[in-house]
Amino acid sequence: MEEKKAMWNEVLLAQSNESIPLEGNWYFPPQSVKQELLNKSDTPYTCPWKGECTYYNISAGGKELPDGAWSYQEPSEAAQNIKGYIAFAPQVSVT
Repeated sequence: MEEKKAMWNEVLLAQSNESIPLEGNWYFPPQSVKQELLNKSDTPYTCPWKGECTYYNISAGGKELPDGAWSYQEPSEAAQNIKGYIAFAPQVSVT
């Protein structure tokens, strides 16, 4: 697979060749994401087909991007392939 990098505010957030494309987003394996840059958000959201979502604020380079990342820790049966994987908001550049 092709290696993908997620960058925001000139900081590398994630890098992996095992990312999964889904609905226009790239979901990165949790071990490929710099978890220390993410802080759990209180924003609630439930996707009609993926299930309950956990949002994260991104803190990098002295700035914060509220709800800049998300993950499905306990996804529905249909979305098991992205369980625990992390995707990023459009402000994050994924190349």
